[in-house]
Amino acid sequence: MNPKLFWLVTAILLVSFHQAEAQQPKKVPRIGFLGLPSASSFGKQMEALRAGLRDLGYLEGKNVLIDYRWAEGNYDRLSDLAGELVRLRVDILVTHGTPGTIAAKRATTTIPIIMTTSADAVASGLVESLARPGSNITGSTFFVPELNAKRLEIIKEPFPHTRRMAVLVSPDNPAMMPIIQAMELTAKSLNLALQQFPVRGPTEFDGAFSAMTKTHVDAVAITDEPMFQANVGVLAGLAMKKRLPSAGFKEFAEAGGLLGYGVDILGLFRRAAYFVDRILKGVPPADLPVERPTKFELVINLKTANQIGLIIPPNVLARADRVMR
Repeated sequence: MNPKLFWLVTAILLVSFHQAEAQQPKKVPRIGFLGLPSASSFGKQMEALRAGLRDLGYLEGKNVLIDYRWAEGNYDRLSDLAGELVRLRVDILVTHGTPGTIAAKRATTTIPIIMTTSADAVASGLVESLARPGSNITGSTFFVPELNAKRLEIIKEPFPHTRRMAVLVSPDNPAMMPIIQAMELTAKSLNLALQQFPVRGPTEFDGAFSAMTKTHVDAVAITDEPMFQANVGVLAGLAMKKRLPSAGFKEFAEAGGLLGYGVDILGLFRRAAYFVDRILKGVPPADLPVERPTKFELVINLKTANQIGLIIPPNVLARADRVMR
């Protein structure tokens, strides 16, 4: 073949190849989200996740897809739903709470899993260490038992005559046992008697709070539990209706509860987008250290205190990071 003709044919073939390659549609990353509550009760959390993705250039439905699975408050459904997402061959699984992350871990050892929130991920066996997760799981974790125990101190200080403390718990959550153990140790040092009120869903909330008033508890603590976080407004309203001093996570006080202490949950959902971005860019989850929040905020809802006739001492108000008036 004539050398000039050879190079002409070669050039044409190369151009055709690159044009064909350019015309190939790029694979759109697929994220699977495994949720314990219902979609309607988790709107703020999901919007925080989407906002974090948008900040990094990911627009749902355009250059990233999200498949949602909701357990509607039924812990028993988490395993099946995790399996569904795995069979969809999602690129990343995003979870929240210890039970959801455990279900995802059992469903796959290869698909990267990002936990937006979880109790102590090392103690629960989800990762080997925070610095080196050592598996397909990374994300955010915080010491939930210690936080819940701290809330007993927070409610005891402004109300020193508190003796009987109700604790709203979810018996289906495996992370609940270490929470109660930590709370019992602190309660003993504060001369508090804890009384657990288990609920398995929102339909049992009203009955639990009615039982609290019948047993004459002095105050109520709302534990960190995905189902409670999803229904925070209902729980805050019930505590106010029963005129009970109450303490829970930060968002609990923001929704009308009396005292709130904890991490920024919505911030953790937004932060999950960072892990999504890093993994989609090729970083293995085992090489992404698990993060632990270092900022904790005390929120006092003074408006709620006034409505139920409670007085918060000035020295307690002075220590609050935020007072809602």
